[in-house]
Amino acid sequence: MAEITAALVKELRERTGEGMMDCKKALTKAGGDIEKAIDDMRASGAIKAAKKAGNVAAEGAIGVKVAEDGKSAVILEVNSQTDFLALQDDFKNFVTSSLDKAFADKLTDAAPLIAAQEPAREALVAKVGENVNIRRLARVEGDVVNAYLHGNKIGVIVVLKGGDAELAKDVAMHVAASNPEFLLPSEVSAEAIEREKAVFLSLNEEKIKGKPADIVEKMVAGRIQKFLAEASLVEQAFVKDPEIKVGALAKKAGAEIVSFTRFQVGEGIEKPVDNFAEEVAAQLAASKQ
Repeated sequence: MAEITAALVKELRERTGEGMMDCKKALTKAGGDIEKAIDDMRASGAIKAAKKAGNVAAEGAIGVKVAEDGKSAVILEVNSQTDFLALQDDFKNFVTSSLDKAFADKLTDAAPLIAAQEPAREALVAKVGENVNIRRLARVEGDVVNAYLHGNKIGVIVVLKGGDAELAKDVAMHVAASNPEFLLPSEVSAEAIEREKAVFLSLNEEKIKGKPADIVEKMVAGRIQKFLAEASLVEQAFVKDPEIKVGALAKKAGAEIVSFTRFQVGEGIEKPVDNFAEEVAAQLAASKQ
């Protein structure tokens, strides 16, 4: 019997659209054979939803909820196959109920929410004929917590020490627009800096050729400083006032930025690329055989 790993459960879930617990049960029953598990699920009638859920869900919406006391917040991503569905009330209601559940139960991980919302998800899939998945969830707590939601595609939660809710929302809005990789320059790894240095030297090979070592060193140092500023939230120019850096903005208000959490719909999901011309050509070739 093959080991029922989390990766195997994840693969079956992606291929069938069924819930994690159902996938684990099917794999256990099938002795870890994923193909047999799929056949068993089809035979049991799950294939109706699985056919609809087997397609890649890379659209959807981000949901955010902030506590009334401004001390905690939850953010989640729910995916659909099409942007059209993400704008419909049935989908929006599912996102809201999922968010409310995660908030009420103080969940910090998507797994228990996925399990709890599975009946509602299956009902929605059966009704709308599209795959719908709760992808990820995060909960944050702190002194001052606020969020910004850009449409339904980008959501950001910011935690401050000191300051107020308005400042936290302004910083969250900046994060939504600028998408920094890190909070502080000190968080940028040595490996990332070395990669940036190598890229700079490669791109500027002709410009650097023949220059003294100390001049080249200064050029590299300047590029690294620019890289750290571009990648780090506190060093970025504030979108509402480019004359001040985000870190300085917070400090001016007597605050410190503790963390930020940014979700964007579909980031990291590999979307299938449809080529209609190729599809038609293939069908024509097949018909002539």
